[in-house]
Amino acid sequence: MKEEWKKAYQRWRDFPNLDDHLRRDLHALESDESLLMDCFYRYMEFGTGGIRGELGPGINRMNLYTVRKTAEGLARYLSVQGEQTKKAGVVIAFDSRHQSATFAREVAKVLGNHGIRIYLFERIMPTPILSFAVRHLAASAGVVITASHNPANYNGIKVYDADGAQITPDTASRLFTLIQEAGDELAIQTADEESLLQSGMLLRIGDTIVDAYFQQVSSIRQHSELSQAAKNAVNIVFTPLHGTTGEVISKGLKDFGYHHVLTVPEQALPDPDFSTVSSPNPEEPEAFHLALQYAIQAAADLVIGTDPDGDRLGVWVKQSGGTYLPLTGNQIGALLLYDVLRQKRIQGSLPPNGIVLKTIVTSELGRRIAADFGVKTEDTLTGFKYIGEKITTYKKSGDYVFLFGYEESFGYLIGDFVRDKDAVQSALLLVDLCAYHKAKNESLGDALQNLYERFGYYLEDLQTKTFKGVQGIQIMKDLMSSLRRHLPPSFAGMRIIGIEDYLTGSMEDLAKGNRTPLSLPRSDVLKVLLEDGSWFCLRPSGTEPKLKLYLGTVGDSHKEASQKLEQLKVDVKKLLEHPSEG
Repeated sequence: MKEEWKKAYQRWRDFPNLDDHLRRDLHALESDESLLMDCFYRYMEFGTGGIRGELGPGINRMNLYTVRKTAEGLARYLSVQGEQTKKAGVVIAFDSRHQSATFAREVAKVLGNHGIRIYLFERIMPTPILSFAVRHLAASAGVVITASHNPANYNGIKVYDADGAQITPDTASRLFTLIQEAGDELAIQTADEESLLQSGMLLRIGDTIVDAYFQQVSSIRQHSELSQAAKNAVNIVFTPLHGTTGEVISKGLKDFGYHHVLTVPEQALPDPDFSTVSSPNPEEPEAFHLALQYAIQAAADLVIGTDPDGDRLGVWVKQSGGTYLPLTGNQIGALLLYDVLRQKRIQGSLPPNGIVLKTIVTSELGRRIAADFGVKTEDTLTGFKYIGEKITTYKKSGDYVFLFGYEESFGYLIGDFVRDKDAVQSALLLVDLCAYHKAKNESLGDALQNLYERFGYYLEDLQTKTFKGVQGIQIMKDLMSSLRRHLPPSFAGMRIIGIEDYLTGSMEDLAKGNRTPLSLPRSDVLKVLLEDGSWFCLRPSGTEPKLKLYLGTVGDSHKEASQKLEQLKVDVKKLLEHPSEG
């Protein structure tokens, strides 16, 4: 019996109308059966973040046919909701990657074939502005063609619901079923793009949406009182890392009154190959190599950089000796959070039922800051879609007023007119914060130190353990199962006081000797709470044999917190090597 992947391959090989470029790529792969099999052994999975993968021919690659099939599933999902949903339409944006603009048009043509109105951005656009546009236009859904900060040979599709947030797991599961039911990806029907334009079913959008977005950003500005002299005193280096934010952040900084801005020239223009960086990820210090060279020359106060689709923000701040310090996502979030809450208190606009949303692996410093202002903090699972979901829930119920949301992986949100992490609004508000502190002869590093001295020294780290080989994912699952049965009573000299098991949906309180349910969705995540407020969390990747280990400690000094963190890493790593000895 012929292997299934070969049947899919032959279907592509024998298809007379196969795209010429894909046919050439397919022919080039015929000498490498293992690579050919990888292209055809399975359909791309549609997860909560949509689909994402390498570009190339085959059902396990991003190409115009797999894009069409994904769009067909979305079209069927929207069509069954009725004519009003179809009339409300879908907003489509795309980033600077290879084939992003082409894929965006293919999605539009498939949706248009089902009588669904399409709003298509005419040029590259950051993901958070797509999220804004869905809400601003009262659309039924949004699509952005992006692979975030993945390598240059990747692309993907993210799908957003009518509230402007990434779709939740339940919706993703329904969509995946409809995508599978769409059948042969080579046979998906599309409408003619020109006909869609002439009929008014396809509308091109751009500057008016961007202007409306910036009006909203201006409404959440915390330091509108800053003098022009204060703004002129701040020198900024900015890099969009070849992505989508070069134009919009430059516009925002100019509108905010900042004129001493140097955009890294080698990285200012969109480049799908990301030719000056090994990884276009602002979480990686190496991504700022060029920006820091310019910062030293310009004696910049602040260096900011975004990932290609504009939802993650990285920051470096100048220290007293002229060197530059990278801030973690937790530290950037803490600075923004404290500023938002402080300014609202000063202005008398801090609501009695305000809420801060963060993920379970984000620093506890945020909870400590919020508590000082009498504001509740609620945790979500990892992934900003869960924060977006909570914002929508509380907006409808009125139980809480959203004030700030963030995750440790460099994502922050201040204004809920966007329902995803937003590097554009975060960058602009952080520049204002830098100017505010510089006017007081302080740096953002000084501001962070003040937070530590007031609330405690909170330090965090992220480690990744890879399990090699075909059986890697199973080994990882077995390890998690073993850890649930065998945990030592203490780590780094600190007793365990609680265990949050998101797979069983329960929290075990060791001090009280009871078990209570967790309100979050089930997920294979284990979080261990220690008596001094320190913690660690284990989360398998789910799609690859990698186990993520998040750690957090707190102390009265940086030295104390750092020593705890190092010992905690040692103890947890030892446990991962020998889980049954727990």
